[in-house]
Amino acid sequence: MRVSQQRLQNDLEAIGRFGRLEKGGYSRLAFTEPDRQARNWLQQQMRDIGLDVSIDALGNIRGRREGKQDLPPVLIGSHLDTVPEGGNYDGIIGVLAGLEVIRVLNEQTIKTERPIEVVNFSAEESSRFSVATLGSKAMAGKLAPESLQSLVDKEGCTLQQALHQCGYSGEPAAARIAPGQLHAFLELHIEQGPVLEAGNVDVGIVTAIAAATRFRVTIEGRADHSGNTPMGMRKDALAAASEIVLGVEQICGKEAGERTVGTVGYQHISPGAMNVVPGRVELGIDIRDVKMADKDVAVAKVIALMKGVAQRRDLKIDYQQLCNDQPVELSPKIIDCLQKNADQLHLSSLQMPSGAGHDAMNLVGLTDVGMIFVPSVDGVSHNVAEFSRMEDICRGSDLLLHTVLQLAQE
Repeated sequence: MRVSQQRLQNDLEAIGRFGRLEKGGYSRLAFTEPDRQARNWLQQQMRDIGLDVSIDALGNIRGRREGKQDLPPVLIGSHLDTVPEGGNYDGIIGVLAGLEVIRVLNEQTIKTERPIEVVNFSAEESSRFSVATLGSKAMAGKLAPESLQSLVDKEGCTLQQALHQCGYSGEPAAARIAPGQLHAFLELHIEQGPVLEAGNVDVGIVTAIAAATRFRVTIEGRADHSGNTPMGMRKDALAAASEIVLGVEQICGKEAGERTVGTVGYQHISPGAMNVVPGRVELGIDIRDVKMADKDVAVAKVIALMKGVAQRRDLKIDYQQLCNDQPVELSPKIIDCLQKNADQLHLSSLQMPSGAGHDAMNLVGLTDVGMIFVPSVDGVSHNVAEFSRMEDICRGSDLLLHTVLQLAQE
C-alpha cells in the first residue's frame, strides 16, 4: 500500500497557483488573499474525498474521516502559509500528504476504528505577526486573548482584524481543545536543513523540537547631520544596533549551548539617509535551542548586552519579548512506531532533533506527537530555491500512511 506520486505532484502544482511570484518563489502570508485562496482550495479537496470540514475561531481547518467508533481521532497535517518569497514545500507537503493518506484509505476501502482528521493550522509562519504557530497555539490554549490586539503587521493590521476579514471570530478559547480529545498527532515536513541529504537518508524521525525566544528591539538615539556632528558627540542608533547584532552572534555561537542559534532577522533604520546619523533602529532577534536552560543563558546574556550598549552609548533601548516558547521532546511511543514502520518499509532513517519550530510542538501535552522529516535539497528553506524531490516526499508520505493506519486501528 503506497501513496500516489502523481496525485501528490498534482496537488503541489495546484496549491502553487496561490501566491506565486513572477520573480520566483511564493508569498502566502497568513490571512492574506493568496492564503484565503489556498484555504478555499483545501476545503474543496477535503469535501471531494468525503471529509467533513470544520473551521475554528482561529481559522484552523480540519477535515474528518469518521471511524467505526466515536473515539478521539488521529490528527495529521501541517500548514499552507509561507514566508515572503519562500518555497512551496515547507509545511505544504504535510497537508497534501494528509489528503493523500485519506485517498489511499478510501481506495482500499479501509475503515479504521478511530476517526482520522487532516488539519491546516493557521499562521504557522511568524512573517506577518512576528509570532509563529498561532493556530496551534490557540488549539493548545497557549494564545493569550490580548495577543489579538497586540500582534500587528507592518501595515498596522492587528491579528484580530485579519481574522475578522477572513470571517473568523478570533476567540482563542473557542479554538482550544482539551487533553484526551486527540489520540495522536503526526506532522510530515521538509527537514529545512542539510543532514538527511548529506547522509543519503530517506527519512528523519524527529525526537525533539527547538523553541524560540523572540524580541522586537527599539533603539532611540538622535538623528544629526553627518558632516557637522563630531564622532564623540553622536548617539548613533545603527552603531548601537551593530553591536547588538555581533553580540547575538558571539553569545549564541560561543557562550551558550551546543545547539543554541541566534539571528537578527531584520533592521528598520530611520531616517535612512546617507547624510544623516541614524536616530532610530528597530530590529528583531530570534534565539533558539532544544534545551530551555541553554536558551535561557543566551537570552539573559542578550538582555544584558542591550542594557550595556544603552548605558555605554547613552541612548535608549527598549525591547518587547514576543514569545518565549518551551522546547519539547516528542512521544517515545510515536518515535518507536515510526522507526518500526520505516524499517518494515525498507526506508533508511535517522532519529534527530528539529532546530526549527513546528505546530507539532504545541500539541505536546495534549496527545502523543510525532514528526517525519524528508530531505531538503542543499538544506535550503525559507528561500525561493527551496526544493524536495517527489520521490523523497512519497517515501515520507508512505511512512505517514502506515503509521496513521496503525494508530487509527488502536
